[in-house]
Amino acid sequence: MTVQSDTATQEKVIGATLTEGAAGKVKSLLEQEGRDDLRLRIAVQPGGCSGLRYQLFFDERSLDGDVVAEFGGVNLVVDRMSVPYLHGATIDFVDTIEKQGFTIDNPNATGSCACGDSFH
Repeated sequence: MTVQSDTATQEKVIGATLTEGAAGKVKSLLEQEGRDDLRLRIAVQPGGCSGLRYQLFFDERSLDGDVVAEFGGVNLVVDRMSVPYLHGATIDFVDTIEKQGFTIDNPNATGSCACGDSFH
């Protein structure tokens, strides 16, 4: 009998993973805002030159069909239409001299535009 960890089970259900670094940054931003009612929502929307675009934002709403998982004390929410596009995706936060911000590594994205703003 195989026993799965909570993180593995959550990833299977939600389709995406929030790294420890990303969860820490989200917690820090929420503390700065003084809000404990917000969750991190990731969605895939039509748009951009490659057809699809990620949206990553804080949200207090609960929508019908939302899938929620907890990573490092942060609730990650994905709407039911976005789950298939995000299966296996990893959301991280990078802070280097070249780049700062959230990054999304998605094995389902077969290509992206030159600016990196959208994917297909």
